[in-house]
Amino acid sequence: MKFIDLRSDTVTEPTEEMRKAMCEAEVGDDVYDEDPTIKKLESMAAEILGKEAGLFVPSGTFGNQLSIFSHCERGNEVIVGDDCHIVQHEAGASSIIAGVQLRTIKSDRGALPPEEVESKIRKIEDIHFPKTGLICLENAHSNGRVIPLSNFDKIRKIADKYNVPIHLDGARIFNAATTLDVDPKEIAKYADSISFCLSKGLCAPVGSIVVGNKEFIDEAKKRRKIMGGGMRQAGILAAAGIVALEKMRFRLHEDHENAKYLAEKLSNFDFIEIIEKVEINMVFFKINKEFKDEDFISFMKDNGIKINPPEEGIYRFVTHYWIKKSDIDKTIKIIEEFFTKL
Repeated sequence: MKFIDLRSDTVTEPTEEMRKAMCEAEVGDDVYDEDPTIKKLESMAAEILGKEAGLFVPSGTFGNQLSIFSHCERGNEVIVGDDCHIVQHEAGASSIIAGVQLRTIKSDRGALPPEEVESKIRKIEDIHFPKTGLICLENAHSNGRVIPLSNFDKIRKIADKYNVPIHLDGARIFNAATTLDVDPKEIAKYADSISFCLSKGLCAPVGSIVVGNKEFIDEAKKRRKIMGGGMRQAGILAAAGIVALEKMRFRLHEDHENAKYLAEKLSNFDFIEIIEKVEINMVFFKINKEFKDEDFISFMKDNGIKINPPEEGIYRFVTHYWIKKSDIDKTIKIIEEFFTKL
C-alpha cells in the first residue's frame, strides 16, 4: 500500500532527478578532502547563506550538537529556549557531547524575549559561575512558527555587546525564508553558525549542512571526526543535496499552501481546534471529542494514512512534496468516517 504520510517532512523520499544525480555522482574520500561533489555542495550552501564555508553532516541533530561542541568549552553555559528542538528532541546530547549545561528561557511561542536573553548572560568572572558560551536560536521553529527578524536583530546586538556567538538551528530555514519572503541570507546574517536540513522538505535522503566562517568550519571538521561523522564517498548523498538547493527550496510555498488548505478543511469539524497559525508546512490541532488516540491512529493507518500520536494532546500533520491536495481530501474523508462511527 502506498501511504499518505503526514507524520513529518522527514519521511520525504528523493525525487527521480535526485536518484539519477546520486547514481552518476563523482566521488572521492571526503575525510581526505577529495570528494568533489561534497565540496560543491558545501560551497553552494555557504554561498546561499552568506558564510565563508560549509560542512556536510549526517543529520540535523548532528549539526546542532557539532556546532555547540565547536563553539563551546566544557562547562560553558548555552542559552536556549525551553521549547526548542535542542532541548526537546535531541536526547540531552549537549551534556553528553559538548559537556555544557543548557540555561533555558521561557519563549514566546519560539521567540526568545531579548531582555531575558540579556539577563541570563553571565556578565562577570566568578569562580562559582559558568561562562556563557553560546546563544541558540531556531527559525523556522519546530512549533511551526516563523520568528520575526526584528527579534533576531535585538538578540544579535545583545550577543555582540557581550561577545557571545549565536548558533541558529535552521533545520527549516528555507521554509522561514519563504514565509518571510526574504533571501535566506537575511536570516543567516544574525548567526555565527547555522545548521539546516537537506532531508526534510527539500527531499534529499540524508544529510544536513553547517555553515560559518572558515575558522569555525575548520574546527568543526575536526570535531565532526571525533563524533564519527567523517564519511568517505559521501558525494553520492551530496548529489541529492545539490538538487535540493538548486530546485527543491524554491517550491516550498506549495507545501505551505497545502498546509493552509489542510487546516481550513480540519477547522470545518466543530470538534477540531487549530491551535497555531499555519506559517509553514505544519498544522497543529486538538480534537475536542472523547475517543482513543490509538484507535484513531490505527484506523487512519488501515485506510492508508500514517500519523503520529499526539504530544500533550496536540496532533501535528505535516505537508511536503509527496502530499497533494487530493491526499488532503482523502485524509479529511477518513477522519470524518472515523468520528461518524464513534
